[in-house]
Amino acid sequence: MVIMDTAEGVGSLEDQALKRKERLKNLKRKNTSSESASTETPNQIVPLPKPKFRSYKPQDETLQEAKIDDAVPAAVEAEVKDLLEAGKEKIVLQDLDISSLAPRKPDWDLKRDVAKKLEKLERRTQKAIAELIWERLKQGNEDNLGAIVTMAQSKLVEED
Repeated sequence: MVIMDTAEGVGSLEDQALKRKERLKNLKRKNTSSESASTETPNQIVPLPKPKFRSYKPQDETLQEAKIDDAVPAAVEAEVKDLLEAGKEKIVLQDLDISSLAPRKPDWDLKRDVAKKLEKLERRTQKAIAELIWERLKQGNEDNLGAIVTMAQSKLVEED
Protein backbone atom coordinates (compact mmCIF):
# COMPACT_ATOMS: atom_id res chain seq x y z
CA MET A 1 0.00 0.00 0.00
CA VAL A 2 1.34 3.40 -0.98
CA ILE A 3 0.91 6.27 1.44
CA MET A 4 0.57 9.65 -0.28
CA ASP A 5 2.02 12.77 1.18
CA THR A 6 -0.80 14.93 2.64
CA ALA A 7 0.30 18.02 0.73
CA GLU A 8 0.33 16.04 -2.49
CA GLY A 9 -3.19 14.59 -1.79
CA VAL A 10 -4.67 18.00 -0.98
CA GLY A 11 -3.14 19.51 -4.11
CA SER A 12 -4.73 16.87 -6.34
CA LEU A 13 -8.14 17.42 -4.72
CA GLU A 14 -7.90 21.15 -5.36
CA ASP A 15 -6.97 20.47 -8.97
CA GLN A 16 -9.98 18.18 -9.39
CA ALA A 17 -12.28 20.81 -7.86
CA LEU A 18 -10.99 23.46 -10.25
CA LYS A 19 -11.50 21.18 -13.23
CA ARG A 20 -15.07 20.41 -12.07
CA LYS A 21 -15.84 24.15 -11.73
CA GLU A 22 -14.53 24.80 -15.22
CA ARG A 23 -16.70 22.03 -16.69
CA LEU A 24 -19.78 23.42 -14.96
CA LYS A 25 -19.07 26.92 -16.33
CA ASN A 26 -18.74 25.48 -19.83
CA LEU A 27 -22.04 23.62 -19.47
CA LYS A 28 -23.79 26.78 -18.29
CA ARG A 29 -22.45 28.72 -21.25
CA LYS A 30 -23.65 26.04 -23.66
CA ASN A 31 -27.11 25.98 -22.10
CA THR A 32 -27.54 29.75 -22.16
CA SER A 33 -26.29 30.02 -25.74
CA SER A 34 -28.63 27.27 -26.96
CA GLU A 35 -31.61 28.79 -25.08
CA SER A 36 -31.02 32.27 -26.42
CA ALA A 37 -30.79 30.91 -29.97
CA SER A 38 -34.08 29.06 -29.64
CA THR A 39 -36.04 31.85 -27.90
CA GLU A 40 -36.77 35.44 -28.79
CA THR A 41 -34.25 38.21 -28.52
CA PRO A 42 -34.49 40.45 -25.44
CA ASN A 43 -35.66 43.41 -27.55
CA GLN A 44 -38.70 41.55 -28.87
CA ILE A 45 -41.96 42.11 -26.93
CA VAL A 46 -43.72 38.95 -25.83
CA PRO A 47 -47.52 39.29 -25.60
CA LEU A 48 -49.01 38.32 -22.23
CA PRO A 49 -51.79 35.78 -22.10
CA LYS A 50 -55.24 37.34 -22.01
CA PRO A 51 -57.27 36.69 -18.84
CA LYS A 52 -60.69 35.07 -18.92
CA PHE A 53 -63.15 36.22 -16.27
CA ARG A 54 -65.73 33.56 -15.48
CA SER A 55 -67.09 34.66 -12.11
CA TYR A 56 -65.38 38.04 -11.72
CA LYS A 57 -66.85 41.21 -13.17
CA PRO A 58 -63.94 43.52 -14.02
CA GLN A 59 -64.28 47.24 -13.27
CA ASP A 60 -61.98 48.35 -16.07
CA GLU A 61 -63.69 48.83 -19.44
CA THR A 62 -60.76 47.39 -21.35
CA LEU A 63 -61.12 44.11 -19.47
CA GLN A 64 -64.89 43.87 -20.06
CA GLU A 65 -64.35 42.19 -23.43
CA ALA A 66 -62.42 39.33 -21.71
CA LYS A 67 -65.41 38.57 -19.47
CA ILE A 68 -67.18 35.29 -20.26
CA ASP A 69 -70.97 35.50 -20.44
CA ASP A 70 -73.00 33.79 -17.75
CA ALA A 71 -74.17 30.30 -18.59
CA VAL A 72 -77.82 30.01 -19.49
CA PRO A 73 -79.53 26.99 -17.94
CA ALA A 74 -81.21 24.62 -20.34
CA ALA A 75 -85.00 24.66 -20.52
CA VAL A 76 -86.19 21.70 -18.48
CA GLU A 77 -89.75 22.82 -17.92
CA ALA A 78 -91.14 20.44 -20.52
CA GLU A 79 -89.24 17.47 -19.08
CA VAL A 80 -90.35 18.25 -15.53
CA LYS A 81 -93.93 18.64 -16.67
CA ASP A 82 -93.83 15.21 -18.33
CA LEU A 83 -92.33 13.62 -15.22
CA LEU A 84 -94.98 15.16 -12.98
CA GLU A 85 -97.77 13.92 -15.20
CA ALA A 86 -96.26 10.44 -15.31
CA GLY A 87 -95.90 10.48 -11.51
CA LYS A 88 -99.54 11.46 -10.97
CA GLU A 89 -100.74 8.49 -12.95
CA LYS A 90 -98.67 5.92 -11.08
CA ILE A 91 -98.96 6.99 -7.44
CA VAL A 92 -102.25 7.78 -5.81
CA LEU A 93 -101.98 9.34 -2.35
CA GLN A 94 -104.92 7.34 -1.04
CA ASP A 95 -103.16 4.08 -1.81
CA LEU A 96 -99.99 5.18 -0.03
CA ASP A 97 -99.60 3.45 3.33
CA ILE A 98 -97.85 5.75 5.79
CA SER A 99 -97.05 2.93 8.19
CA SER A 100 -94.82 1.34 5.56
CA LEU A 101 -92.64 4.45 5.56
CA ALA A 102 -91.93 4.27 9.29
CA PRO A 103 -89.20 1.92 10.52
CA ARG A 104 -90.48 -1.39 11.83
CA LYS A 105 -88.60 -1.23 15.14
CA PRO A 106 -87.61 2.33 15.97
CA ASP A 107 -85.74 1.34 19.13
CA TRP A 108 -83.54 -1.41 17.66
CA ASP A 109 -80.38 0.66 18.09
CA LEU A 110 -81.16 1.34 21.74
CA LYS A 111 -81.71 -2.36 22.40
CA ARG A 112 -78.47 -3.20 20.62
CA ASP A 113 -76.47 -0.76 22.76
CA VAL A 114 -78.02 -1.89 26.05
CA ALA A 115 -77.96 -5.65 25.37
CA LYS A 116 -74.46 -6.26 26.83
CA LYS A 117 -75.27 -4.35 30.00
CA LEU A 118 -78.53 -6.25 30.39
CA GLU A 119 -76.71 -9.57 30.09
CA LYS A 120 -74.39 -8.60 32.95
CA LEU A 121 -77.31 -7.47 35.07
CA GLU A 122 -79.21 -10.67 34.35
CA ARG A 123 -76.26 -12.78 35.55
CA ARG A 124 -75.94 -10.68 38.71
CA THR A 125 -79.67 -10.97 39.35
CA GLN A 126 -79.57 -14.76 39.05
CA LYS A 127 -76.59 -14.89 41.39
CA ALA A 128 -78.33 -12.66 43.96
CA ILE A 129 -81.50 -14.78 43.86
CA ALA A 130 -79.46 -17.93 44.38
CA GLU A 131 -77.70 -16.35 47.37
CA LEU A 132 -81.03 -15.32 48.92
CA ILE A 133 -82.38 -18.84 48.54
CA TRP A 134 -79.29 -20.31 50.21
CA GLU A 135 -79.57 -17.83 53.10
CA ARG A 136 -83.20 -18.74 53.72
CA LEU A 137 -82.32 -22.40 53.56
CA LYS A 138 -79.58 -21.88 56.14
CA GLN A 139 -82.02 -20.13 58.49
CA GLY A 140 -83.95 -23.30 58.87
CA ASN A 141 -86.78 -22.98 56.47
CA GLU A 142 -85.92 -26.29 54.87
CA ASP A 143 -89.56 -27.33 55.01
CA ASN A 144 -90.56 -24.55 52.68
CA LEU A 145 -87.84 -25.29 50.10
CA GLY A 146 -90.38 -26.01 47.38
CA ALA A 147 -92.33 -22.84 48.17
CA ILE A 148 -89.19 -20.68 48.07
CA VAL A 149 -88.11 -22.09 44.71
CA THR A 150 -91.55 -21.56 43.14
CA MET A 151 -91.71 -18.02 44.58
CA ALA A 152 -88.29 -17.20 43.07
CA GLN A 153 -89.36 -18.60 39.71
CA SER A 154 -92.58 -16.61 39.73
CA LYS A 155 -90.62 -13.41 40.43
CA LEU A 156 -88.37 -14.15 37.46
CA VAL A 157 -91.38 -14.73 35.20
CA GLU A 158 -92.97 -11.45 36.37
CA GLU A 159 -89.73 -9.50 35.62
CA ASP A 160 -89.57 -10.82 32.06
